[in-house]
Amino acid sequence: KNNLKDFYGAISDYNKAIELDPNLAKAYYNRGVSKLKLKDYNGAISDFTKAIELNPNDANAYYNRGLSKGNLKDHNGAISDFNKAIELDPDFSKYYGGRGISKASLKDYSGAIRDYNKAIELDPNDGGAYHNRGISKYYSGDLIGACEDAKESASLLGDDDSQLVKVVCN
Repeated sequence: KNNLKDFYGAISDYNKAIELDPNLAKAYYNRGVSKLKLKDYNGAISDFTKAIELNPNDANAYYNRGLSKGNLKDHNGAISDFNKAIELDPDFSKYYGGRGISKASLKDYSGAIRDYNKAIELDPNDGGAYHNRGISKYYSGDLIGACEDAKESASLLGDDDSQLVKVVCN
């Protein structure tokens, strides 16, 4: 049901699974993903925390809890979770991208750029990482680099009408 975007139905199914087996980490994790999609960030954090208690080596649970914390403007808490996800799985680009977003939200643009660089190194086709790096470069005063990243992002994402390109390249 999660894949069908029936998040309420999915939550109901995960509730039943948890009733049958309260130690099923994947059920808490998947219910957390559904709550994250529904923007129930506190509920998602609670479920990801329980999933982590049951399976402390689940890098995705830390990552998604970090996304939830970031959406609640707890960027330091998010960075802590992204750090743990990276510690568990240092080769997944999205973890660096998530941490970069939180660093940029705290105006740590140089730290954000380092994270986006790593995300791009791991996944050179990640248009979102180019986009976000371009924004951080723009706020850091690197207007040429911002424009280059904006154009690369637009190319990778197939965005012929990129607002970022219009803002940073003119």
